[in-house]
Amino acid sequence: MTHPHETFDDQDVFALHRLMRWRRDVRHFRTDSIDEAVIARLHAAMELAPSVGNARPWRVIRVENAELRREVRDDFKRCNADAAASYSGQKREEYLQLKLAGLEKAPLQLAVFTVSDPDEGHTLGRRTMPDALQASTHMAIHALWLAARVENLGLGMVSILDPMVMEQLLDCPKDWRFSVYLCIGYPEFNDDTPLLHRVGWQENHLHPWETR
Repeated sequence: MTHPHETFDDQDVFALHRLMRWRRDVRHFRTDSIDEAVIARLHAAMELAPSVGNARPWRVIRVENAELRREVRDDFKRCNADAAASYSGQKREEYLQLKLAGLEKAPLQLAVFTVSDPDEGHTLGRRTMPDALQASTHMAIHALWLAARVENLGLGMVSILDPMVMEQLLDCPKDWRFSVYLCIGYPEFNDDTPLLHRVGWQENHLHPWETR
């Protein structure tokens, strides 16, 4: 039912901020399956996201095939080795200690793409900023991320992958561009501190708003 005059109270504000604080990039998953009704709610949450020109350019492939998952892991290993080689000395050792993906255990894995020039939206809002399409996809991912967390699920975003390999591996239409790979499942533990902050790789800090 639609409530055109819906308002929110302090409890809603508290709940939202609590949810955002406990939203984490999860790498350690249990292998418990996720009920299909929960997955349907995650799907619905994505569809509530804003998008430039209402183009809704995100496309999602649910990767279930064991061989495809193995090939995704193989590509991650290749890309991760290349990334490690870009560091030297102590930083390289620190990098190699990081757990940067939950590809082995996450029960739900989604490959997310962005259509490069969809008919939907009739180019509104993206003539001068075509990257607004990718930004729209990222907002949909964030909506999914919060929806997963409130279902007591964790989500891990994997970007250490070769976009061209992913597009070929999943046999995508030519106008689909790989955005990111998502691992979703019940976390082995909960933590309100980002992993990279906790291990000293990069601490959270406040970026002040400037006034001009």
